Amino acid sequence: MSNARATHLTRRGILAAGGALGLGAVLAACGDDDAKSGGSDKETTAAKSGPWTFKDDRGTEVKLDKTPANIVAFTGVAAALYDYGISVKGVFGPTKTADGKADVQAGDMDISKVEILGNVWDQFNVEKYAALAPDVLITTMFDDAGTLWYVPAASAEKIAKLAPSVGISVYDRQITEPLQRMWELAQSLGADMKAASVTDAKKKFEAAATRLRAAAKAKPEIKVLAGSASQDIFYVSGTNLSIDLEYFKALGVNFVEPSEKAKAKGGGWYESLSWENVDKYKADIIMMDDRSSTIQPADITEATWKKLPAVKAGQVISRSPEPILSYDKCTPLLETLAEALENAKKVS
Repeated sequence: MSNARATHLTRRGILAAGGALGLGAVLAACGDDDAKSGGSDKETTAAKSGPWTFKDDRGTEVKLDKTPANIVAFTGVAAALYDYGISVKGVFGPTKTADGKADVQAGDMDISKVEILGNVWDQFNVEKYAALAPDVLITTMFDDAGTLWYVPAASAEKIAKLAPSVGISVYDRQITEPLQRMWELAQSLGADMKAASVTDAKKKFEAAATRLRAAAKAKPEIKVLAGSASQDIFYVSGTNLSIDLEYFKALGVNFVEPSEKAKAKGGGWYESLSWENVDKYKADIIMMDDRSSTIQPADITEATWKKLPAVKAGQVISRSPEPILSYDKCTPLLETLAEALENAKKVS
């Protein structure tokens, strides 16, 4: 993605509902949101001795003399690694909410035991990063150009000089692929991937996928809409590009799909609707963005929202557009949707 295109899309609210740029990031980029050390409690498996090599999804092969010990990662990546027993020293991205609690993207991490280098879009304390003496920086990528997620463009060059980086792609593929890549990364960092907790989590994910496929097959008439709420705009996501929605669709879930022309203004991820037009699409189940930067269903006061058949029927569930890429955290996403489909009534 060129810098010009990235800037243009950011200013227009890039990917707010599509599973990429969080709404908080959009607001921060537009000037609406201006702007601790140690690892997790979970014991990290002893790292392997000898050199460490990992080829990321940019095709970049990172080589170090030893397995990284001082890891800095995007919050969601750190949360996934935590589930595999790998601790990080620092994080960047949505980590702490306004009331001081752990953000949904922090998973089970104890956020008091990691250095928070930035909590919102375009915020990254390079001096603190340098002080951590990082061995590697790990984050995700939401485009095919290798742009590192939540690494500010203005300081990217400085950050790159301090440590090599690893990027895991979460763009235009099904969730099973980045889940496998995170598994491989954790294993390379010394995680015990044969531990019962790890293997059981993967089995539960596979069972949940089977359940969702069966639920979708049993009720093909049920239409599901993926939405995200802001003060002035309701975003409707298409299934293309988002790792969770692409996978759910492959399992047979019947999604509302905005037209390509409508999505074009949202970078191909979503269509923007005014609250007056929130009833444009008929849906039986609505999946709502659970990120702390968005307005949650219980807090939506718009009368047009409350009149939606799915809302009146209580058929609104949560969605994680930026899933924590461990099997433990992704399984509930499948189970929640499967249960909603199993219990859903045709209301549209």
